[in-house]
Amino acid sequence: MNARPDRLIGNWLLIICAMMFGMVAGGGHARTIGAGFIIQQWRPLTGIIPPLTHAAWLHMFNLYRQTAQFRLLRPSMTLAQFQALFMPMFIDRDWGRLMALVFALPLVWFWWRGRLSNRLALWLLALFAAGAGEATMGWLMTYQGMFGVLHPSPLYLAPHFVLAMLIFTAMLWTALTIRNPEPPIIIGHSGLRTLLSVSIGLLIATIGLGALVAATGAIHVYNTFPLMDGHALPPHAFKLHPLWLNLFANRATVQFDHRVLATITAIIVVVAAVQGLRAPLGPKPRDLFLLLAGLVIVQYILGMSALVSGMAELGYVHELNAVLLLAACVACRHALRGAVPAGAEHPLVMKAAE
Repeated sequence: MNARPDRLIGNWLLIICAMMFGMVAGGGHARTIGAGFIIQQWRPLTGIIPPLTHAAWLHMFNLYRQTAQFRLLRPSMTLAQFQALFMPMFIDRDWGRLMALVFALPLVWFWWRGRLSNRLALWLLALFAAGAGEATMGWLMTYQGMFGVLHPSPLYLAPHFVLAMLIFTAMLWTALTIRNPEPPIIIGHSGLRTLLSVSIGLLIATIGLGALVAATGAIHVYNTFPLMDGHALPPHAFKLHPLWLNLFANRATVQFDHRVLATITAIIVVVAAVQGLRAPLGPKPRDLFLLLAGLVIVQYILGMSALVSGMAELGYVHELNAVLLLAACVACRHALRGAVPAGAEHPLVMKAAE
């Protein structure tokens, strides 16, 4: 990383993080309205312009008409209905192209001008490559529509979203570190730092299970809380064979797993937030922990509301808030980078004493 604070580079990467959130919003909206398979053509470089003629629209429509989703679920779809679903998916793809340009062009410029060290530039190139892999995974998920799949597969959608959150976490951490490369020494709160690290891992895992809920339509079964139609463990939770298939294809099991992990995650994040608010960390970290506490409470309420109502639209809002919650948790963890055990002979403490 750069040795000195660089707000320009840090702010540029924060803009990328904001655009990634926009990508989640666009992709989640397209999935919620059922537009995931609507574009059966991938032209990363030349597909920036939507169809402009009636013939071009018919060509794209005919590609979609070859999918099983059209033949079995939407055989009466009109061209106008296709266009209404096409544009949200197209805008999401163009947003991804714009994000790639906003990332790649400044990266080359800053590296050439010496604003980035070789180490940092290579790290950012690795994140860019991960983003390209993410886009490729998204296309492969979409292209499954040509092979008899009716909806985006959970085996693609969940890893696709988890990879996005890993990239988002790494990008946000990098941006915050560039803005503040020297962590302040905080004595006596290394346990809270560890708890926040655990919270980040649990949040990403819970988000992955939430993606499985969205992909399988598990939000539409067992719309009661806290029990699942009177059961702690839903009946037939392990009815599929082999058993591991229940984790991805059994809607009851998928929802149960998400409920349990979400509750565990919420409890741990609340404990971390309370500890952070009680600790004498200063006004900025306190504000971050206050934000963390508020977002985790809102997240759990949104999850319960989406579950009881069975509304995919509330699930979409729940998804967006999850990304904000993850960002707040990463920011809190970053604020405690310099935390060391009380009385420990840590290099940061020894350096400060010199």
